[in-house]
Amino acid sequence: MTDPLDAAARAGWLYYSGGLTQDQIAQRMGISRQRAQRLVSRAMQEGLVRVRLEHPLAACLDLEARLRDRFDLAEARVAPSLGDNVVRALAPIGAALFDTLLARPEIAVVALGIGRTLTAMASEVEIVARPDQRLVSLIGNIADDGSASQFAVIMTLAARIGAPHYPMPAPVFVGSAQERAALWKLQAVRAVRDLGQRADLRVVGLGQMGPKAPLLTEGFVTSADLAELEQRGAVGELTGHAFDREGHYIDTPLNDRLTSLRIEPAAPGLTVVVAAGPAKITALEGALKGRLMNGLITDEATALALLGG
Repeated sequence: MTDPLDAAARAGWLYYSGGLTQDQIAQRMGISRQRAQRLVSRAMQEGLVRVRLEHPLAACLDLEARLRDRFDLAEARVAPSLGDNVVRALAPIGAALFDTLLARPEIAVVALGIGRTLTAMASEVEIVARPDQRLVSLIGNIADDGSASQFAVIMTLAARIGAPHYPMPAPVFVGSAQERAALWKLQAVRAVRDLGQRADLRVVGLGQMGPKAPLLTEGFVTSADLAELEQRGAVGELTGHAFDREGHYIDTPLNDRLTSLRIEPAAPGLTVVVAAGPAKITALEGALKGRLMNGLITDEATALALLGG
C-alpha cells in the first residue's frame, strides 16, 4: 500500500518543481483531479515541499534599501507579508540569508537565540556540511520547572549543516544571584559563554511585552515579573534582557537571575534580528535606536511601519 505522505510528496514535487498542472498530476498518478489538489495542499501543510521565492520583488528590494539607509543596517531582508502567518513569511527568506552568511569565510562562530520563527528558518537552511563553523547558544532553553522549549534553534541548524554545536547548559532564569554565580563557575557554562562572546554572527528573535510576550508564554517569567518589567518601561527583550523605547537595557532584580549573554550596543560582527508583526514594532524601534542590531529580517507591513509608511 502506498504511503499517503509519499503520494503527497510526489504530487507536491510534480506541481512545484515539475511545473505540472493539477490535471496533469492526476493523469500522471492515475487519480482524480480533486485528490491531486488535496495531495498538493497536504505536501505544503506537512512541510514535504518547501518553496523559496528566488525572484526578488521590486517592492521588497526597495524597502530593504530604505531600511539599510535609514537605520544604518549591514543586512536587511523583507518578505512579502502573509498576514498573521509570520513564521511562514519569514522562514524562507531568512533561510536564504542564513545560507549566504554561513558561506562567508570570515564567519567562524555563529551565536543563536531561540524561538518558533528562528527554528522554522533553520529548518529550511540548505543541507551543506560546515564542520569548520561552530554554533553556540546565547540563551538557555529551560524554564524554572525544568521543561524545555520545543524551539531549540541550535539543534535544528546543527542537524542541517553538521557543525559542532554548544547549547547553553543552563535555564534562562535561576532562583537567585547566588545560584547564577555558582552556575557561571561551572567549566561547561564558562566555555559556552566565552565562545558566545566571540561570535562573528548573532541571529536572534525579538520579544515584545504584553500578554503574548515570549518570556511569559514560554514559561520563563511570571505575570508579576512581566508587570514589573513593563512598569520600568520595558518594550522588548533580546535573549531575555529587557530594554526601553530608546534601546537602553533596564536594570531590574530579574537581571541578577538571568543566565543568557546580553547583546551589547554596536557589538562587533553582525547581529540579525528576525521579527515581524504589529506587536513587535515598538520593540524593533527601540532596538534600532539603541543600536542593538545591525541586521533585520522582517515582512513588508512591518518594514513600512518602521519607515513611517
